[in-house]
Amino acid sequence: MERITLGTSKVSIEFPGVKALSDVDFEVTTGEIRALVGANGAGKSTLMKALSGANPGYTGEIRLNGQPIEIRTPLAAKRRGIQIVYQEVDTALIPTFTVGENVMLNETIMYGKQLMNWRELYRQARAVLDRLHINVNVKTLVQNLSLAEKQMVLIARAIQSKCNFLLLDEPTAPLSDAETSELFALVRHLRETENIAIVFVSHRINEVIQICDSYTVMRNGEIVDTTPITPETTTSEIVEKMLGRSISESFPKEETIIGETVLEVENLSGADGKVDNVSLTVRSGEIIGIAGLVGAGKSELCKTLFGAYRKTGGSIKLHGKELRMRIPSHAVKNGLALVPEERRKEGVMVNENVAFNLSAASLDKHTVASFVNRGSINANARQFVSDLDIVTPGIFQVVKNLSGGNQQKVSVGKWLAADCSVYIFDEPTKGVDVGAKREVFHLINDIAKRGNAVIYASCENSEILSITDRVYVMYDGQVMAELVTKDTNEDEIMHYAVGGKHVPD
Repeated sequence: MERITLGTSKVSIEFPGVKALSDVDFEVTTGEIRALVGANGAGKSTLMKALSGANPGYTGEIRLNGQPIEIRTPLAAKRRGIQIVYQEVDTALIPTFTVGENVMLNETIMYGKQLMNWRELYRQARAVLDRLHINVNVKTLVQNLSLAEKQMVLIARAIQSKCNFLLLDEPTAPLSDAETSELFALVRHLRETENIAIVFVSHRINEVIQICDSYTVMRNGEIVDTTPITPETTTSEIVEKMLGRSISESFPKEETIIGETVLEVENLSGADGKVDNVSLTVRSGEIIGIAGLVGAGKSELCKTLFGAYRKTGGSIKLHGKELRMRIPSHAVKNGLALVPEERRKEGVMVNENVAFNLSAASLDKHTVASFVNRGSINANARQFVSDLDIVTPGIFQVVKNLSGGNQQKVSVGKWLAADCSVYIFDEPTKGVDVGAKREVFHLINDIAKRGNAVIYASCENSEILSITDRVYVMYDGQVMAELVTKDTNEDEIMHYAVGGKHVPD
């Protein structure tokens, strides 16, 4: 099969106060699966956006088969066979369109000049899905699909158009183990049958070793290493190259003083049946884990506690007093905070600056007679940028230009400014590297040390075991077990996460 190369030569990109890429030389060849790894802010996404036409302000050259080409728009990239699938799949799909319409969106088929040839559209969409062994009904509305199915639709759209190079940005972050296996099978199929190059951007190093042929490491906007993956390649080896130093992959639990019960949940149901008769307690200084596989109801529980989903039964008590919460603002007034899984969509205002975001949950502290005190907002921002070590050129930097780890710090920081009693974290380390993960863990431990109650929901059992005091394991919307963290292990958590029952001693 013909081998085609895509690469960069001395590519640099600067944002205000930040050199995101510095003289980057990179090359990938069709028929190859290449991992692109690095700490948050290393330049991975910036490089991918340059290759896909979303970052037109680069200097240097992008080359196709060694020849310079201009890639200044996404359309120019697509015409050269370069397609990208971002982590936030919902932003690239039209939810009220069918699967077939979304697959064929780049090349809508017209009958005559005015009429749509629907039969041909769905026939071609079905042909593309069949070619990739994707079993999704072409007439299903995209809004009714799972996240994994939405990713498959985006990949099918890319393949339906001319595609030699497929860039995947954190593709497994929202997926279950079974869904990840399906994605990996598709990726291997694309390499072997379609002769496509896949650039796989991920923080899950074990998956990089499992699926990729080689890996490229970025650090501080530069490429520091490109190495084949062999049976001897280890997670520690890659992490050390990412960070430029040795680091332990464990996150030891910090000791806190655990006090009286702060939050008590009894027989809670809601979220259209996705939360079913859940009971739990959290004490001051305590971090409890909500474990379970993707789809177990963890996020729905978090949002029901926060008033974002409707409660249909049960009670929520704070310091012994039952709360009547119908909307999130009621939760905020009662001292509950939620750091959501989709931080760019729900946790921060990406088009606003750092200062505004850090005051968003506590604006009443920065207003006088309905007038916003800009000086107070800026002072608050400078304090939390310093306290949380948020890496930013300044407090007026737009949040979307920060790395994922620093966006997460902003998302947490706004709630610290609001002085809440209960902090709910839903997949807080999603899309952040191992170094930023340690910082997030340290921040959460500090919140507990202040006497706050913390709920930590994650499908990463290693994280649950590292940071929590107790664990509630969910399956199909229900709590299957309550475990003491120091007395359990990943095997026991997984037993209950797949619906296993308690076995009497």
